[in-house]
Amino acid sequence: MPFTTLNSRVVEARIGPGQRMFSQRGAMLAYRGEVSFTPNLQGGQGGIGSMIGRRIAGEATPLMTVEGTGTVMFGHGGHHVQVVDLTGETLYVEADRLLAFDGGLQQGTMFMGSQGGVMGMVRGQVTGQGLFTTTLQGVGSAAVMAHGGVIELPITPQRPVHVDPQAYVAHRGDVRNKLSTALGWRDMVGRGSGEAFQLELSGQGTVYVQASEEKL
Repeated sequence: MPFTTLNSRVVEARIGPGQRMFSQRGAMLAYRGEVSFTPNLQGGQGGIGSMIGRRIAGEATPLMTVEGTGTVMFGHGGHHVQVVDLTGETLYVEADRLLAFDGGLQQGTMFMGSQGGVMGMVRGQVTGQGLFTTTLQGVGSAAVMAHGGVIELPITPQRPVHVDPQAYVAHRGDVRNKLSTALGWRDMVGRGSGEAFQLELSGQGTVYVQASEEKL
């Protein structure tokens, strides 16, 4: 069920009989029709394994199951919303930046260290984000949130992308990540707190970056 963008901060989804969606709790702004909202205790389409993964990750982003017949508007905290359409590939997204998604998408979690080794684990300690990232796979749509809008940056084998971990929202494609250190301008002018860290993404795909480094 594709999302319709109403403005930069609100999206709308149409739900029919036999369909379902998942959203962050508190993300529903308004709805029309006969629609029900119930707390989701099984971690979305991924089932109990996904729920366990999220708890191990320390992610406290509860979900709602949305069912019925009608249209629902989603938004949260005035954040900008970006719709990502999947055609079978996997989307990797920070749990607290996931607004809503198709119930047909398979949800899971990925241990960041499985790609970045020890550096993937360090990323969680340095940025305050979990060691796990939520994954969505299949055919459908997901709406993600960001501060100040989302920038889509292509990743190619010839041109890897370096991202401030606080600005990272999501990525998809055949992409590897690792954390690297670099001396930033803040350190040069005496405003830094130590080493600067960058998330390096290489391979083939797309990374979604928010325009502000603030946390949601």
